[in-house]
Amino acid sequence: MLLLLLLLEATLLQLASGSYHPFYNGFYYNHIMNDMGNGQDKDYFNGARLVVETSKDPVYSYSGANVTLPCHYRYEPDLGDKRKIRIKWSKIRDDYTKEQDVVVAIGKTNVAFGDFKGRAHIHRASQHEASLVISDVHLKDDGKYRCEVIDGLEDESDVVDLRLQGIVFPYQPPRGQYRLNFHEAEQVCQDQGAILANFNQLFQAWSEGLDWCNAGWLADGTVQYPISRPREECGRKDTPVGVWREEHRMLQMGMFQMTLSTDAALSLLGEVFYLDRLAGMTLEEAKQSCQDAGAEIARVGHLYSAWKFLGLDRCSAGWLADGSVRYPIVKPRPNCGPSEPGVRSFGFPSKGRFGVFCYKER
Repeated sequence: MLLLLLLLEATLLQLASGSYHPFYNGFYYNHIMNDMGNGQDKDYFNGARLVVETSKDPVYSYSGANVTLPCHYRYEPDLGDKRKIRIKWSKIRDDYTKEQDVVVAIGKTNVAFGDFKGRAHIHRASQHEASLVISDVHLKDDGKYRCEVIDGLEDESDVVDLRLQGIVFPYQPPRGQYRLNFHEAEQVCQDQGAILANFNQLFQAWSEGLDWCNAGWLADGTVQYPISRPREECGRKDTPVGVWREEHRMLQMGMFQMTLSTDAALSLLGEVFYLDRLAGMTLEEAKQSCQDAGAEIARVGHLYSAWKFLGLDRCSAGWLADGSVRYPIVKPRPNCGPSEPGVRSFGFPSKGRFGVFCYKER
């Protein structure tokens, strides 16, 4: 008991002397950084309140672009003089259980972390600005970000949502339905120049009409599927519309995966065009034809993006890089498949001669 009391007394002495530095979010800070010469933070004596604000509306961008996430702070009432504050940006996981450090600024010094090294810095054009600039935006940058301002013991934050203008599309690999585990699904997405979609992206796609009666992996490891038109083969006709989660087969079986195309703003990054020969082409001939045209054979994401963002409409089937044969329909018509717009698929024919969809960067 005596030893415990001595330890407690030593701790209190440390606190009183100011030699103890609390640990906050991975960074030490000094609680007398903004003192008035007497070891006291003046915010606690004049009643000033720190306010941090970001954009209430989502900030939209696309793969490969540069984007600024706005953040400003102020004091109520205004303190007038310049404060020695610290700024921290972090990326919030979809389930809000963890945050990933993005960048921290102390004065003019910026330190970025992980995949954001060399791509992220804090923009401070005005005295109370703390905006985050991300260059060469990646697909996985999509999500919510927290802007945190630390002034001595005062600590306030706000959240802004970065959304990439991409397209969520269902993908079935050549091996067929329900053949991929989660890690295999991630690799297939990479091969397609895409990533597994998160729930928010899938929900947004569903709200725009995506209807897919096959369960697919999402980035958080869950398996879900969007239903806009209830029918017997997708549960029951009286099943409510929505995004449904598969609970039972998720760990035992592989699923389709939902992916976000890398070429979300295709109109800014490149174009998809169709080539054909009178007798059609094999897959290898199709690849060579695209190369001869100064392009490459298009991936599935390229075709979906061109269909959604550029209105590509072609009632002629063509090869894609994964060996599938598909065609995009914006205006449904006789002899061009179902009555709804979409990207039609002939699967992965081992034989046959078709045209080809090529992709060329501008």
